[in-house]
Amino acid sequence: MKIKYPLAKETINDQDINALCEWLKGSPRLTKGDLTWQVEKNWAKYIGTAHAVFCNSGSSANLLMVYAALLAGKIKNKKVVVPAVGWITTIAPIMQFGLEPIMVGTDPDTYGMDLDQLEEICDKENPDAVIFVQALGVPHHKERLLALKEKYNFLLLEDGCAALGAEYSDGSKVGTIGDMSSFSFYFGHQLSTIEGGMVNTDNKELLDMLMLLRSHGWAKDLDQEAYSKLIDAHGIDDFHKPFTFFVPGFNLRSTDLQAFIGLRQIEKADWVAQRRYENHLRYAENLKGFVEFQNWGDNKPVSISFGALADSTAKRKEIVERLVKEGVETRLYSAGNLGRHPFWVEKYGQFEDEMSDKIHDRGFFIPNYPELSLEEVDFICNVVKGENILA
Repeated sequence: MKIKYPLAKETINDQDINALCEWLKGSPRLTKGDLTWQVEKNWAKYIGTAHAVFCNSGSSANLLMVYAALLAGKIKNKKVVVPAVGWITTIAPIMQFGLEPIMVGTDPDTYGMDLDQLEEICDKENPDAVIFVQALGVPHHKERLLALKEKYNFLLLEDGCAALGAEYSDGSKVGTIGDMSSFSFYFGHQLSTIEGGMVNTDNKELLDMLMLLRSHGWAKDLDQEAYSKLIDAHGIDDFHKPFTFFVPGFNLRSTDLQAFIGLRQIEKADWVAQRRYENHLRYAENLKGFVEFQNWGDNKPVSISFGALADSTAKRKEIVERLVKEGVETRLYSAGNLGRHPFWVEKYGQFEDEMSDKIHDRGFFIPNYPELSLEEVDFICNVVKGENILA
């Protein structure tokens, strides 16, 4: 069956392509340059943080966050709490750097990290860091997260890769809770730079470490004061200083070509967020009582897809068959319970959690993108319910 309603559509439109072509005709610098600095400044302002670091993917943004925290001495006991529901690259850096991931189950309201379980783990294990996911663009419990952070003094890393533009009821955006937060500009997310990611932070020490790690471990991306201080501290002469490596870094840079696209994406971010929010509410209105879905309270969800849970695995199968027949693209809910995937099970054993397993066994996605009309949302809801489907 031909797909009529894809899960995602490209957010880079004809106007963006035409503008990009005109810019390219001027033979601009394509690798990281002035536009990278500008998109970082604009993104930090949009989210509401002091700083932002542009990189080549949301997965790299998570990698940078974890390693920057580690090298900055923020994870001394090597224990990091991770969520069962999210994406593998929320957890993989902890494993890759030889840290100890401690998995926590899922909150039945937001589908984010279960904060009761988190508190139990904090009492028992005293972890130095917690990384949580803003699940599918639904803001997680802000006040309790910050209260737990203050009580147990852990570093809080916020994975907002699938939540660009989502807001709390006080007007603050997702990405302003954590000591560092990550975002993804991958195709199908709220905004896209083809590939791309961002780390936001208010912490200057962490910013400098992120800058060092993003580009090989050299200091050329630091501001002049931090750059001079580091050079002087190590007695580096002028000839050697541009290519002196201070930490074992990566090459996770993005390009000015992607930054050019990103600047245009930020300009339409509010419109994209509003349309996705309106569609999300329409789905909820139509599907209430037929499937389960997240509870966002007074917050503003901005989802990349609408996530739902059927009554059973068998019921999900029926729904998926109807969706496929009618040309509506669908898939499982994120990756389900990551504690049931081979990368985790083979090292730590299977993780069991009632809500995480429920999402794994019953969850599915349906489309949400700005161009999707409310009438099309109504049609997709009718397919899910098996009601009044028109040929």
